[in-house]
Amino acid sequence: MRYQAREVGVDGRVRLVLEGALTARDRVGVQDFVLLENFNSEAAFIENLRRRFTENLIYTYMGSVLVSVNPYKDLEIYSPQHMERYRGVSYYEISPHIYALSDNTYRAMKTSRRDQCILISGESGAGKTEASKKILLYYAVSCPAHQRMASLRDCLLQSTPVLEAFGNAKTLRNDNSSRFGKYMDIQFDFRGVPVGAHILNYLLEKSRVVHQNHGERNYHVFYQLLEGGTEEQLLHLHLDRNPQKYLYLVKGNCPRVSSMNDKNGWKALVKALSVIGFTEGEELLDVIGSVLHLGNTQFGEEEDGQTYVTTEMELKTLTQLLGVDGAALTEALTHKKLTANGEEMISPLTFEQAGAARDALAQAVYGRTFTWLVEKINQSLALDGSSVIGLLDIYGFEVFQHNSFEQFCINYCSEKLQQLFIELTLRSEQEEYETEGVAWEPVQYFDNKVICDLIEEKHKGIISILDEECVRPGEACDLSFLEKLEDTLGGHAHFVTHKLANGKTRRVLGREEFRLLHYAGEVNYTVTGFLDKNNDTLYRSLKEVMCQSTNHIVEHCFRRGELVDQKRPEMAATQFKNSLTKLMETLMSKEPSYVRCIKPNDAKQPGRFDEVLVRHQVKYLGLMENLRVRRAGFAYRRHFEAFLQRYKPLCPETWPVWQGELAEGVSTLVQYLGYKPEEYKMGRYLVLMNTLYQRRWAVIQAAWRGMKARRRARRRRDAADLIRRLIKGFIHRHEEYGPDNDYFLDHVRCSFLKTLRRNLPRSVLDKSWPTPPPALTQASEELRQLNMRNMVRKFCLAILPEWRKQMDQKVVASELFRGQKDSYPPSVAALFLGTRLGDEHINLKVVQTLGSEKYGVSVIKYDRRGFKPRPRQLLLTGSAIILVEKTKIKQRIDYDALRGISVSRLSDGILVLHVLCEDNKQKADLVLLCDHVIEVVTKVAMMANKVDQVNVSQGSIRFSAARSKEGVVDFTRGPELKVAKGKLNTKH
Repeated sequence: MRYQAREVGVDGRVRLVLEGALTARDRVGVQDFVLLENFNSEAAFIENLRRRFTENLIYTYMGSVLVSVNPYKDLEIYSPQHMERYRGVSYYEISPHIYALSDNTYRAMKTSRRDQCILISGESGAGKTEASKKILLYYAVSCPAHQRMASLRDCLLQSTPVLEAFGNAKTLRNDNSSRFGKYMDIQFDFRGVPVGAHILNYLLEKSRVVHQNHGERNYHVFYQLLEGGTEEQLLHLHLDRNPQKYLYLVKGNCPRVSSMNDKNGWKALVKALSVIGFTEGEELLDVIGSVLHLGNTQFGEEEDGQTYVTTEMELKTLTQLLGVDGAALTEALTHKKLTANGEEMISPLTFEQAGAARDALAQAVYGRTFTWLVEKINQSLALDGSSVIGLLDIYGFEVFQHNSFEQFCINYCSEKLQQLFIELTLRSEQEEYETEGVAWEPVQYFDNKVICDLIEEKHKGIISILDEECVRPGEACDLSFLEKLEDTLGGHAHFVTHKLANGKTRRVLGREEFRLLHYAGEVNYTVTGFLDKNNDTLYRSLKEVMCQSTNHIVEHCFRRGELVDQKRPEMAATQFKNSLTKLMETLMSKEPSYVRCIKPNDAKQPGRFDEVLVRHQVKYLGLMENLRVRRAGFAYRRHFEAFLQRYKPLCPETWPVWQGELAEGVSTLVQYLGYKPEEYKMGRYLVLMNTLYQRRWAVIQAAWRGMKARRRARRRRDAADLIRRLIKGFIHRHEEYGPDNDYFLDHVRCSFLKTLRRNLPRSVLDKSWPTPPPALTQASEELRQLNMRNMVRKFCLAILPEWRKQMDQKVVASELFRGQKDSYPPSVAALFLGTRLGDEHINLKVVQTLGSEKYGVSVIKYDRRGFKPRPRQLLLTGSAIILVEKTKIKQRIDYDALRGISVSRLSDGILVLHVLCEDNKQKADLVLLCDHVIEVVTKVAMMANKVDQVNVSQGSIRFSAARSKEGVVDFTRGPELKVAKGKLNTKH
């Protein structure tokens, strides 16, 4: 806001300078209507709204009520910095904002431990949905966080794009009008942390699926799919990007809206579904596509009156998307099933009835899918909390050129909310004064209970008459319903029809219309379609087909239990009335806060203020009556005990403890503060004041100015001293530690240690280390070594025994063969096994002799005579090396008799086991060939404790052969391994 003065705090955060901001705001009207001088003047009220609106000040208080004017443009007042500015701040301390109301409600919930609710009201296009989104965003960002908070916040915020895509549409008055009612409970734990949420939806306008008025659109999701869906998705759904090809999308003749980007909307929807955790994405697309194909399903009529489907391709696609039987669906669309005396009969539908059945199916599929979507969102948000803040974003009052059943229900809802507002703010306030015995002049206001009774009264209300007409035997129709209304309600002051009206009214009231005089104005309703929409019936045959669907969403939406239940379901209007009754009970159980939204013009143009339109809304929202009650009454009310506890420090006689009666203590306190008798009243239990908060504001403001000035002076003094010490320390930084440089050197050391803490190596392989200042070089090296030892210790402690053994063997193998033998590098990555021969590969007799604790591997042994290759099994036990041929132990070499082990430097698998000549049991050295020479030699060396006796020969290997002869193994490089006998008993 351009009038706000600012200052930078010690933490670097930009803060609002309170007194400068207050002065600037006072120059742009008043920020609280209660402070309006001419509070009885409607013109002054509207002029204050206009002045603030012109300066982009869209929010104004009226006591605890927030009045919001839709700016029809983006304002830079919703950033995280603005959220931080309003968090934890007193409600009237800075400029009015929806964040202030949100924060005040949140703090009231935490301090009083009572559930709260925020009621957002206003007509369509006044900004109710945007207000609810801003409140949700504030709680998601500014409330304390916990481990589930991130996912909950994302699900909470991403539920909005999903509900808007499936539940919002363009109307004549609003490009993003909510066509359903939404009540959300945000659940908090005892610490005030959001832990869950739950959404209730009310009366989706299902008729919009099949019909839209001129200049309006169907629900956003259809246009978003056609505009933003991929080619593969549209090909699968057999859809074209042109919305003009679908009958359910052309009736409003408004395929695109300049203020909306359907492609971006589709991207946002896909992202939201992913975040919330929808796994039925493809099936959901099938349902959306099926609705469009249902609209394009057409019928023909034969000469005998039989109806048949003329669009076979559409029907084929439809059955594929819905996952139902094509023949059964065709039959259900052209015939209905009747039950009489326990017998079922099939009756053909007329051409008009078939079209109505198709439309009813489309509405049922879409409406039930929307309810399923809300259930899925609730599952992602489900977690009970100890406290609740309810958020009501429900229909605004609607008046169109043609108003039908939906507008009747929507305006009935508006009447109930207005009645609740009157109950909680006007009537209850005046009743409280009577209870307290405080004399005051009552304020006259219009109580709309008479209109609510006209609609909902049992047996005599419009809803009861409508239900009776829907169920009575005989030929009931919309006109007969109108006639019954005239007979029953003919003398009511708020009900008029063409028959009951005077001559002047008859000119503008059709013969199929009735007029209700709502609190917000007169509305003419066309009765055409009232009975069908109230019945909301879907032929049983169509339900049976849908229950057989293989699409999981459709299967969930059409339960088989519906076919068994013989009880007549409640009519749509009665269901809605009962839902509203429960909603009112829920809201009455909570402490309410109000956001009253006002639409500045019908053209949705920024900066344009239509006084006539605004005056009408101010009137029907009851804002003037509310203002007069608050001004004529007492804005501040507290119980004696709470008042005395809070303000007793202001009076020497009441501080620190008041010993007498509470009422006497309160009276002593207010008299000491200089209040006049007309400025306060003493009730039976409460003290009531009409100007206390203004006086209190002045006192707090003066104290606040003084405290801020003292803080500012202290900060400047401390900052200058700090800068002086740092500069002096920098100059003497190379000298010995002393008074001239101690602060600077301590700061350098502290900064290095903080940097080191943030950048410590994470593993033993990480050799990085921050560069220390010169004074800390030695200490840095000590810390680096300590840290490395600590990481090594932690690493070693975390190693499992089997991995420790593996690493020991790998270390020995590295010492023996790294850089020595060509076959070593490929063996590094391969694990050494405990054995390469299971017991099933070794003869049972040998296993019984040696036991099961051994290492085994297959080898080739070369004879002493002729050096012929013989397949053998080499077994390593705890004390000896065993050479086995099938069932026979051929040779045993005790580890003590092992003189050494020789291998070549090449990649061959030859190894020679040298034995002691004095051992008579051993005839000669063993020459073996093994595929795992690195592993075998390492294990033999470790088990025999002969690591120092392993020889990697750079040339030939000499060995003792039979009869005290000596043999030589020569090695030459070649493309493949070959072993051949040469002259002088050598091998190659």
